[in-house]
Amino acid sequence: MAKEENPSTSREFQDLQRKLSLLIESIQNNSKVVAFMKSPVGQYLDRHPFAAFTLLVFIALSAVPVGFFLFLVVLTSLAAFVGVILLEGLVISVGGLSLLCVLCGLGFVSLIISATIIASHVVVSSLINCGLSSRILQ
Repeated sequence: MAKEENPSTSREFQDLQRKLSLLIESIQNNSKVVAFMKSPVGQYLDRHPFAAFTLLVFIALSAVPVGFFLFLVVLTSLAAFVGVILLEGLVISVGGLSLLCVLCGLGFVSLIISATIIASHVVVSSLINCGLSSRILQ
């Protein structure tokens, strides 16, 4: 029964692999991606995938605190129009320091998440390659 499932599973895997390669190819052929990859930053990130992945995780994780901080700035600016200028300076200073602390923490979390995911990727890739090579030898 397991031998009957193997051909369909491998066929589905090959279809999935083909679709994924087409998606990657369409992204790599995008003109904006090509222009970015020719820039010095793109070339640096291409040579350093861990730094690129860490930067991506950091940007994704910092979107909410930065959005919250900007919302806080808008609210305090509206309060300043009413005449509470000292309160605005205090709140923006406290908010700025809080944002700095949160972003430093998120930078550390980004490094940990990136290292964990990349280590998992290496382990899973090694296990898959080991499993595929044992099937080829049989």
